[in-house]
Amino acid sequence: MEGVSQLLSTIRLIQKNLNPSLGIIGILLTMFDKRVNLSTQVAKEVRRYFKEKVFNTIIPRNIKLTEAPSFGKPIFLYDIRSPGAMSYLNLAQEVVERSL
Repeated sequence: MEGVSQLLSTIRLIQKNLNPSLGIIGILLTMFDKRVNLSTQVAKEVRRYFKEKVFNTIIPRNIKLTEAPSFGKPIFLYDIRSPGAMSYLNLAQEVVERSL
């Protein structure tokens, strides 16, 4: 949550000084672990504050996402069927839908 606050401050600064039309297409929850209460609490708080800006897709903690860079591959080449890869595919669809 601290990082989100800093990011919003940076966005406001850029809007004020460089690019007034800069906006946020969405907020993505990543490294989510449903077994950890803090993940659920953070997700709830982010959704409460940002409402419809939060993507429905959540990127889970996933060992394949962690391993892929070690093998020098994007997740789609490393293991397209992993939960992490599937989540990123879902996110891509959401981004396209929001962009139309």
